[in-house]
Amino acid sequence: MAKSEIKTSNGSSVKKYNCIFFDLDHTLWDYETNSRETLEELYLQYNLQAKGIDTCDQFTTHFTLVNTRLWELLDKGAITSDVIRKQRFKQILENFSIRDEKLCEDLSHDYIKESPKKGKLMPYALEVLDYLSAHYDLSVITNGFDEIQQMKLQSSNLVSYFDHIITSQRAGSRKPSCEIFNFALSCHGIKNHQAIMVGDNLVTDIGGACSAYIDAVFFNPEKITHDGHSAYEISCLSELKRFL
Repeated sequence: MAKSEIKTSNGSSVKKYNCIFFDLDHTLWDYETNSRETLEELYLQYNLQAKGIDTCDQFTTHFTLVNTRLWELLDKGAITSDVIRKQRFKQILENFSIRDEKLCEDLSHDYIKESPKKGKLMPYALEVLDYLSAHYDLSVITNGFDEIQQMKLQSSNLVSYFDHIITSQRAGSRKPSCEIFNFALSCHGIKNHQAIMVGDNLVTDIGGACSAYIDAVFFNPEKITHDGHSAYEISCLSELKRFL
């Protein structure tokens, strides 16, 4: 098992890590691009313009708003994943006064079926994984649906980089619960100080890692202002090579 030291500005050693945990969506797998491509295809397939959604941009914008809100509720434990599957497109279409249960079901089914087949990754994802995999054990920790996340990894040729794909379904708990991180540690047979988490969500990834006393890297490509706390912050995945 490889180890690497992180250096301070004066060259002294700070930490040694054996393993790096990665979030998947928005961190490695380009959720926004892959989702948008799928929605554009559905917009045309179901002729949504004729049904009252004037532009595809309107459709994708409302998807982002509704989807973000529902996932925030899921992460807080306020709803289940089934609610997202059943309510997401219903709420989107209601914004355009479209009430068609069959259409909602078809859109939901096709989105879940087709989106994971897209393989776009965040910039430098493969380059960084090639580099890190030579020095560390790597695993994914994700709240996404088990089967869907596996499809995303296969479609984007990421499976071979990871020792474990740890989903909330497999671990029996969701980020930000410390239990899913402890489960990941047990899979590798390491202690919390030997791992570091890389993710884009301050609550589920960074807060969750901190709750398990695991160091974290906040991936912040939009450079949003925040008052969260993490050991490190980056705006591009390539920056990981500077200190890992």
